[in-house]
Amino acid sequence: MTEGENTAEIRRSVQALCADFPGAYWREKDSARAYPGEFVDTLTKAGFLAALIPEAYGGSGLTLSDAAIIMEEIQASGCNGASAHAQMYIMNTLLKYGSEEQKQEYLPRIATGELRLQAFGVSEPTSGTDTLSLRTVAVRDGDEYVINGQKIWTSRAEYSDLMMLLARTTPREEVASKTEGLSIFLVDMRKVVGPKSEAGGGMSIKPIRTMMNHSTTEVFFDDMRIPASALVGEEGKGFRYILSGMNAERILIAAECIGDAKWFIEKASDYASERNVFGRAIGQNQGVQFPIADAFIELEAANLMRWKACEKIDAHQNAGAEANMAKYLAAKASWEAANVCLQTHGGFGF
Repeated sequence: MTEGENTAEIRRSVQALCADFPGAYWREKDSARAYPGEFVDTLTKAGFLAALIPEAYGGSGLTLSDAAIIMEEIQASGCNGASAHAQMYIMNTLLKYGSEEQKQEYLPRIATGELRLQAFGVSEPTSGTDTLSLRTVAVRDGDEYVINGQKIWTSRAEYSDLMMLLARTTPREEVASKTEGLSIFLVDMRKVVGPKSEAGGGMSIKPIRTMMNHSTTEVFFDDMRIPASALVGEEGKGFRYILSGMNAERILIAAECIGDAKWFIEKASDYASERNVFGRAIGQNQGVQFPIADAFIELEAANLMRWKACEKIDAHQNAGAEANMAKYLAAKASWEAANVCLQTHGGFGF
């Protein structure tokens, strides 16, 4: 992909923004297991979290390729885009399948930062990646749906105003195809978080402590009532919608991994040039050079697949295979670059 001036300007703008959030900021957040609200608010004010929202709804109207560059540069600058990336890929489902009323009601306020769309309720304790076996159910009751069940690994639920939720609306044994019977809902969490009562409630959130500060949670639904208007698209078609949205997610995560790999390789290369042992820089030794070069080669290969996937998505073509390959290659490249960076620093890597 040949990058134009618009792309270069996006890169420069993200880099300038991220310069105000150095490593010390992220180490402090990680130590306190705190959400980087200041960073997310700054991204929002700059318009980056509204990248995929059309201009008609107050967004930037950019392409997925542009969004991928934003996420890449956040990571390459040493920041953590995980606090914000969900808003971009969850947005894809709302943009493609949401009603005009839903878009008018939510997109302008998401664009300004008044509302955060950060939570994506899909995974469950008993089903994991076997999404078709999920047990959370939504039963139609007049002008409402009543939802019962549980989600796990729902990151940022504590810091989101809206949740995109996948639930079963038709029993599995009653559907003509096993991929049918699941539906997507856009839940206004502000109205349902708390104990069940006549005024609402029915959603409770429990933080999960993990090895890294990812603000992840498990979410419980106890006779939670939401309006029927919260249904996104057609009832029973949610699994297809989710798969479509996950292609965008995989591409954005691939871009983040590419940004990570760039950061690791830069750190390794700089240290190899500066660290002197036995009277010369360690980077003059092929045993140090070759692993860094190998990591760079894997990074570039992943980058090519990332752009191929982006081009197909932006052309409204099916990019399922390319999105999966991009994420796989980028995650592999990022992991290898991290390992090389650690090994290059030796004991100082710890």
